[in-house]
Amino acid sequence: MNLDYLNGFAVVTETRTITVPAGPATIRFAGVAEGMVAVSAVIRGLPGGIIEQNRDKKLLSPGALVDGSLGNRVTLRRTDPATGAVTERDAVIRSGSQGALVVETEAGVEALQCSGLPETVIYQDLPGGLFATPVLSVDTVSPQAATTEVTLTYLAAGFDWNADYVVKLGADGKSLDLFSWLTLANGNAESFADAELLVIAGTLNIRQPMQQIADKPEAEPLYIECWPQGSTAEGMDDNGYQMSPPPPPLAPAPAMMARAEAMDAVVVTGARRKVEAELEALGDLKLYRVPFRSTVAAKGQKQVKLLSKQNVPARLVYRGSAVGNGEGAPQPLQIEVRMDNKTATGLGLPLPSGRIAVFDGAADNGLLIGQGRMRDYAVGQEVKFTIGTSSAVQLASTRTLVASKGGWDGYMLELTNANPEPVTAEIDLAMVAGSELRKTSGRTIRKDGKHVWQVTVPANDTSRLTFETRPLDR
Repeated sequence: MNLDYLNGFAVVTETRTITVPAGPATIRFAGVAEGMVAVSAVIRGLPGGIIEQNRDKKLLSPGALVDGSLGNRVTLRRTDPATGAVTERDAVIRSGSQGALVVETEAGVEALQCSGLPETVIYQDLPGGLFATPVLSVDTVSPQAATTEVTLTYLAAGFDWNADYVVKLGADGKSLDLFSWLTLANGNAESFADAELLVIAGTLNIRQPMQQIADKPEAEPLYIECWPQGSTAEGMDDNGYQMSPPPPPLAPAPAMMARAEAMDAVVVTGARRKVEAELEALGDLKLYRVPFRSTVAAKGQKQVKLLSKQNVPARLVYRGSAVGNGEGAPQPLQIEVRMDNKTATGLGLPLPSGRIAVFDGAADNGLLIGQGRMRDYAVGQEVKFTIGTSSAVQLASTRTLVASKGGWDGYMLELTNANPEPVTAEIDLAMVAGSELRKTSGRTIRKDGKHVWQVTVPANDTSRLTFETRPLDR
């Protein structure tokens, strides 16, 4: 999932133990999600209740430091690249964070980081109203000093989850193994350690996307533009920005080196624990509860086992649609995997929508044979998803002349199978969905409001269907 474009949201509930003084006080909840919807916040446990709450939007950043220190004294530290000597002098910031960093020293006014020399600005104090992490501030008046447990609950944008399925077809072509990951994504810059995870499958009635009402904090960048000439251009890119040298490669941690040297002697011990998400009902929706606590990392994704089923009866069906508008070139059919979502078949679980990767179980290495996407399926439904098209099974349509009265049109369909084994095919006779049908040379049924030709095509062979049709209003 693209962490910059997550369409879901989360309900975040956290518990904190705080000490509240007697009388008026401001309680700051630091480290809330940057995608927090402030108007959704509910706080329980404050002895004096809530008088007012504010979302502190200014985040600590290079640009915010400059803007917050405008007109104030700072310290400049410069390093002579030739001698390595370090000098410091007092300066006053005279410009904002956009375009240039202008300071005034005893020597006069100058623009920093435009000389090509290593320069650092040291701030004496942190400007007021700046925070390293997003903060929700709450004003309260407590009747007495107390240490209490407070619960904060709010909605936050920048989260989403998917179900990702891995299917391994059986060697007999009549069964499959189904495994599913619950993939959770956090696009926020905040981590949530040791969290209880629950995800909801279904469609909620959302009147306004959370991204539109989330009050994200602002981290003001620092834009510096210079016009260097001659030797001062060294260390600058084409736009005049200071370029930092690439960092040295990280040395492997001692623990990692020890593990690499002892890969043949790894021993894992410990008690087994349940690792598969547990299904619960939530009204008309389905809730999956992860049975252990886990950390949801900032700007990261994690995966938890959702389900695992073996030897589920399944079948491959080749699907196509007959256009029937005269002569047509042969077209490849879609490959569809089908299975019954019933307890008797080894499933019998609500299946949330998600991506699917299908592997051939007959191959030694389980080679990928197709990918697809599956919609939501309830218990008892026939599950089906398309994994690709087959160039070996193709359909051609031909319009024939019918010498009869009454507006009847004649068609012939030709289905070829170049596989070394028989295939089952279903062809939607789309042009006769609302029409009469007669003189069919093969088996046709009504399915999903359409006439459907069901046929088993022998290996390396061809099957044909002829029929006549006319609109019902004639």
